[in-house]
Amino acid sequence: MIRKSLAFLLFAMLALGLATGCGSESSSDKSGGATGESTAAKDCSPEGLDTLKSGVLTIATDSPAYPPYFEDDDPSNGRGFESAVAYAIAGELGFTDSQVEWVKVPFNASYAPGEKKFDFDVNQISITAAREKVVTFSVPYYTANQAILVAKDSDLKDITSLDQLSDARIGVQIGTTSLEAVKESIDPATDPKVFDNSNDVVTALKQGQVDAVVLDLPTAIYLRDAELPGSRVLGQFEAEGGDQWGALMAKDSPLATCVNKAIESLESSGRLEEITNKWMSESAAAPMLD
Repeated sequence: MIRKSLAFLLFAMLALGLATGCGSESSSDKSGGATGESTAAKDCSPEGLDTLKSGVLTIATDSPAYPPYFEDDDPSNGRGFESAVAYAIAGELGFTDSQVEWVKVPFNASYAPGEKKFDFDVNQISITAAREKVVTFSVPYYTANQAILVAKDSDLKDITSLDQLSDARIGVQIGTTSLEAVKESIDPATDPKVFDNSNDVVTALKQGQVDAVVLDLPTAIYLRDAELPGSRVLGQFEAEGGDQWGALMAKDSPLATCVNKAIESLESSGRLEEITNKWMSESAAAPMLD
């Protein structure tokens, strides 16, 4: 969801966050792209994989590369959620850090049809049915949680559980998974205020019409860091229907089966959860709420 400019980034992230939440571009298979499973499994080693360059794993992302997904605009330093995930996948495939090369690919170009100048791309790219027609996604390496965003100086800034939001005036966008999450996980005493679009949700928070807004975590982080100075992400919580991100590859990439196996191994070992907690909770200052 990285963008060339902040304005475009906001538009796109809201589209992928709030709008995606409302199902305007839903994945056909929320269990993950995994279309590569149809590709015959090969030797999942640097010597056996049909990579762009022999013995090298070429990974793409956009520029600039923003936190908490990357740190210091340098994907190669291993810091940030997606940098860490990428190197972890590479490690599972047998590549050393020195065998990983990064290339810059604009977000919109990543999922365009045609040949790719990378082996896979990690760039907060949502797995959607439309994109799966022209590219192959790995199984998901991240599913977005819902998050609570409050304005600067909010009386709610010190809460640690969802129960403490029961009396809050909560704003959400109509038709989104966030609305369902509010009803099921928070069950506020007052019905949430429902707005027609994401801009109205943000405006309501700015003008004090609501005490908090609920939206997906990546969008909440962006709004906090770029659009609402002083605002705070109180925390995050799991909910059904979260936006899922996968490693994007060329359509029917021969690497898909091995990349899927690598992600599944990271998940079963607990390493993926460890990375997610470190960068999408602790470093992002977005703790899990009970």
